[in-house]
Amino acid sequence: MTRTRTRRTPPRLAGSAIAAALLMASVTVLGASNAVADDGPSVPPGTEAASVPPVKLDPSDPDLKMPEGGTLAPAKVLDIVQVVEDMGGEERREDSNADIKFALQAEVLFGKDSAKLSSAANSRIAAIAAEIKKQNATKVRVFGFTDNLGTAAHGDVLSKQRANAVQSVLVKDLGSNVTFDIRGYGEQYPIANNSTEEGRKKNRRVEVSFPRGGSS
Repeated sequence: MTRTRTRRTPPRLAGSAIAAALLMASVTVLGASNAVADDGPSVPPGTEAASVPPVKLDPSDPDLKMPEGGTLAPAKVLDIVQVVEDMGGEERREDSNADIKFALQAEVLFGKDSAKLSSAANSRIAAIAAEIKKQNATKVRVFGFTDNLGTAAHGDVLSKQRANAVQSVLVKDLGSNVTFDIRGYGEQYPIANNSTEEGRKKNRRVEVSFPRGGSS
């Protein structure tokens, strides 16, 4: 009877072989990882579009040409508005290429729910009259506005009465050469939110506007 002997690897040798295999595996993985990094994008993420060349335009494309007999519209200067408001928001001035507008809060002109001018109102209105003279304006708009408290009908009446009161002072300084357009819009056309007292205060106002430089 023949016996087959199985040779066993000594424990120390087996441990060395396993360690060597793990070392080789780690080198392979690290090498693969480096290869992936080297193949990555050459621009920072999110800026890839910057490397794309712009679309070329064909100047001879008929869609880019003006139709035969066509003409360009006259040049137009855009209306730029400059707004200046005092620290308390009591007075606001808007300057555009064509017009000048002053907006005075009702509190600096009238008592509460009143169309009777206060003692401080005349100096405010006189300053506006001086600007109207400076611009040689002959057409002046005086519009009154209120907040949304109370009835709409009451606001319409009060705003018109306040506009009339301001116009009565302006006409003393400007004379009969100026034509006035006087209206009361009540709660229409708010310039601030009526849900807060600060907003309602801005909406209670009288606006005086006129052309710049006497233009119509």
